[in-house]
Amino acid sequence: MKTIVDRAADFVLAVERVFGVPPRVLDGSRAVQIDDVRLSLEAGERELCLIRMHGLLEEYLAVFEVRG
Repeated sequence: MKTIVDRAADFVLAVERVFGVPPRVLDGSRAVQIDDVRLSLEAGERELCLIRMHGLLEEYLAVFEVRG
């Protein structure tokens, strides 16, 4: 039996635990949105970007390095 490990799917569950609300899943679970804030895993899941959405415009608030 093969086991599939998908860190991006774990990311969605972690966001729900931290914020206490189910996020809207975007981009095949590599990005989620809560209200006007989007969290996105980028650069091969090595960076977490915090982005505020203004309609179609994006304002990058912070970029964090992901370890592990």
